Amino acid sequence: MYSQDAISGRRRGRPEPTAEMLSGLACLICGTDYRSAPDAEAVVVSHRDDKQQLACPGPCARLASGSVTGLDETPLPLAERLSRHQADRS
Repeated sequence: MYSQDAISGRRRGRPEPTAEMLSGLACLICGTDYRSAPDAEAVVVSHRDDKQQLACPGPCARLASGSVTGLDETPLPLAERLSRHQADRS
């Protein structure tokens, strides 16, 4: 699907994750904001500071984790991710 060179190049060219990405409120790769698209499907691709990192299933998850389905873990509900994000900012 993607060559290793393409994946590596994408990783090098990607900016640092935003606070929303680190809180699981936006896709790590394409930046889809799950707050404005609550029906968008997301998969857990990694963890950072005890928070789930999410990506859209398919190519985004593949670029973020190496698997199109991400980790075998259910994402926390959007309301819980949002409340944790707001608590961190306070």
